[in-house]
Amino acid sequence: MELRHAGRTGLRVSRIGLGTLTWARDTDEQEAAEQLKVFHEAGGTLVDTADVYADGGSEYLLGRLLGTVVPRRDLVISTKAGSVLDPAHRADGSRGHLLAALDASLARLGTDHVDLWQVHAFDHATPLEETLQAVDLAVASGRVRYAGVCSFSGWQLAKAATWQLAAPGARVRLATTQMEYSLLQRGIEREVLPAALDLGVGLLPSSPLGRGVLTGKYRRGTPPGSRAASERLSAFVAPYLTEPARRVVDAVATAADGLAATPLTVALAWVRDRPGVTAPIVGARTADQLRAALSVESLSLPDEICRALDDVSAPVHHYPDQDWSEL
Repeated sequence: MELRHAGRTGLRVSRIGLGTLTWARDTDEQEAAEQLKVFHEAGGTLVDTADVYADGGSEYLLGRLLGTVVPRRDLVISTKAGSVLDPAHRADGSRGHLLAALDASLARLGTDHVDLWQVHAFDHATPLEETLQAVDLAVASGRVRYAGVCSFSGWQLAKAATWQLAAPGARVRLATTQMEYSLLQRGIEREVLPAALDLGVGLLPSSPLGRGVLTGKYRRGTPPGSRAASERLSAFVAPYLTEPARRVVDAVATAADGLAATPLTVALAWVRDRPGVTAPIVGARTADQLRAALSVESLSLPDEICRALDDVSAPVHHYPDQDWSEL
């Protein structure tokens, strides 16, 4: 698999990442081991997890597989801290919480460092400089190699990246930002993506298949066993089961037919090759699903297909994104 630099840094990762959100929750150890093996054999390196996935279970399961299924040195392990499972207080970017969470993550993963550590959420109650100083301390200690953020808005990303760049050599440059991005969710193109491009921060798109909808599985209803059929996950999929979304899915399916490909690979190739993207993060229920996603490596979309998909999925942006004289 082709490797790409994470933003304007020396970190190189596979241009498709493996997500582990469901590991230790819906994905057991045997299935996780098979997915990791398939990913490694395809040349994948970037494996994404977080301290809150399965309340730490995802990290623990990944740690059990490192060195047995895949050598630790062959992977770029990315984890996160700062998101907390408290409805009244969803983020904690304090120095104390972040550094304690990092130590706990390393213990669960069974490693002395993570290759990429991302602040999982913006904490309005903690000064941003305190959060970023914790990042600098983590890197200086050797426990973290590169750093990034997740779910930061455009101004939050710009403020964080600029603060880090204000003292070259003394502060750690942000390598990545992780945000939802797909043909069904292009909201980051308004401010987050332009900021990332300008600041040299690589984008790691999550839910690049529109929460599974872009695979086309829902075109004729809700299949048993799918996320939309799950009581726990149906609300997660519902926002993309709309008429505008259906038109996008139909366009993806038409493009797939013309390319002798699948809707899954067409949708994934589109987001993978967008400007500023380092690596979409793909989560799969089974190893076969993961193999299907990884087959995208051989697909490049023709320019006319990209333009058609751009047009049918274009978000509605008015002032101030569009010049006032054109409104």
